[in-house]
Amino acid sequence: MVARYLVSPHGGRRAYPDITSALFAAARRGRAALVEIAPGRYEEALTVRGEVQLAALGDPGSVVVSRPRGAVLDAFGSVRVHGLVLIGRDAEVVGCHAGTLTLERSEIRGHNGVSVHARPNTSVTLRDSVILYGRTLFTGSVGLVERCRFTDAGDNAVAVIEGAQVSVRDSWIGGSRIHGVRVSGARAQVTGCELTDTGKAAIMADSQAELTVTGCSIKAVHAEGIAFIAQSRGSVESTRVTDAQHGIAVASGADPVVRGCVFTECRDTGINVHTSGRGRFEDCEVFDAGNIAVFSTKGGAPEVHGCRVSRGNVGIAVTDAGRGRFTRVELADLTSVALRVHDEARAVFEHVRVERCPSHVETRGNGGTTADISDSVFRDFDMSAVEVLGQSRVTLKGVSAERGVLGFGVGEEAQLFVHDCDVTAVSSCGAIGFGKGRLVARNLTVTGSESIGLCGTDSARLDVVNSEFADCATAGASFHDMCGGRLVDCSVTGTRGVAVQDNGRVDLVSLRTSLPVVKQIAKPVERPPTIVNNYAGPVFNGDAHGIQLAWNNHNAIQRQTNEDGAGT
Repeated sequence: MVARYLVSPHGGRRAYPDITSALFAAARRGRAALVEIAPGRYEEALTVRGEVQLAALGDPGSVVVSRPRGAVLDAFGSVRVHGLVLIGRDAEVVGCHAGTLTLERSEIRGHNGVSVHARPNTSVTLRDSVILYGRTLFTGSVGLVERCRFTDAGDNAVAVIEGAQVSVRDSWIGGSRIHGVRVSGARAQVTGCELTDTGKAAIMADSQAELTVTGCSIKAVHAEGIAFIAQSRGSVESTRVTDAQHGIAVASGADPVVRGCVFTECRDTGINVHTSGRGRFEDCEVFDAGNIAVFSTKGGAPEVHGCRVSRGNVGIAVTDAGRGRFTRVELADLTSVALRVHDEARAVFEHVRVERCPSHVETRGNGGTTADISDSVFRDFDMSAVEVLGQSRVTLKGVSAERGVLGFGVGEEAQLFVHDCDVTAVSSCGAIGFGKGRLVARNLTVTGSESIGLCGTDSARLDVVNSEFADCATAGASFHDMCGGRLVDCSVTGTRGVAVQDNGRVDLVSLRTSLPVVKQIAKPVERPPTIVNNYAGPVFNGDAHGIQLAWNNHNAIQRQTNEDGAGT
């Protein structure tokens, strides 16, 4: 049997004038108690023990319990609060010290402090409530948050730490100066929530935390939408991040699984994996990234499968010793390069499709910079399908390049290995080696080039075997300058241009063609004039003609000839 107590500041029959006196009476009886509170403002510090429910008699918000400083409610036992407004400053406004605490349809305002603190080995439920200014802290406790609103927290809106286990559902979190939800060395599930305007990552997992995010919407945050760091684990599913600095960031050994998420209009990157971060990203979409859609750098090593990248600047960038494996990824309509691998990075691309980008693949760096691309298609490139520079190394297997300026290019001291690839309908060249680049091709097919099928310039080395160059307008193959190598068991077909423009430095072995082979005439090398600078000689401040100069002589005779031929 529950004992009922009435509290009214105006008095009345069997009514207590304040909440504290009603609680004292309930504690003396030692039974389950219902304390019903009439509308009004009560300046009290409440300590609630045992099985007690505090309920507002009027509408939610009609009962205000506040203090200028310090705690407002300390709970020990099994405590329920319904419809109250609790206001405190510079302290823990509501603290659960032992047992369980449930806050329903209530409002807690924590100025310069903690709004709600669930201490170790307690259980706190927040339902249909509003939490203003202070953070809600779960320390080694169990928590459930449903349909709540967290506004303008001066710290983290919800912090789950030190082994706590908390579920946050269908709630709104906005205006936090730090994180919306922070999970540190603890476990949390965040489901169906909306987060906005956080100073740092809207949802953060650190210190080996376990975090599950499902069906959330994150908008207009100042840093990351979601961040996993410090060996955290977990998953993110069916979540949308809009207008964040980075859609999701993974670092320092964290390894989440991210599925079916959308990252759109992120100001810098959509997916950012760095500093030994890992993670598997499946069936995600990145639209309109301000800088890079998917970024792996400084030891990051993501696996990206079945994702789509559209619009924005750079598609996928792997740099600074980053790694990554990218499978069945589609990229389109970017303003810069689709796939970039720089500076000791290593990337594997399989079954990738790229359309309507200025440049589709770009690699640059030392010999530790590598990219392996297989079973992929590049269409409608404004400049090149594949560009390999520096000392980087790229291997293409089963790659098709269609409609653009240049198919495959390798230069400087880079190396490009081409196997079973084809280039169609380019305006400049199917494949080119320049600088000191090395091009090795097996079963390369170039069809319908408006200029040249295969080209070598400068000091490039070309090794091309079992390849075909069909219907190229100017030449099937063209070699210039000091370019050398060999063309073995290849064919040049068509009715236009010549088969080979030969500089005499490339071995033509078993060439099959009905078109002519044209020898290039080497241009004589013009030697620059010899210039001798002697800084101990005379200085002329004008043109000097027909003069002789001598210095370092013991005797010198000067002779001047006048205009009439007379000598002096």
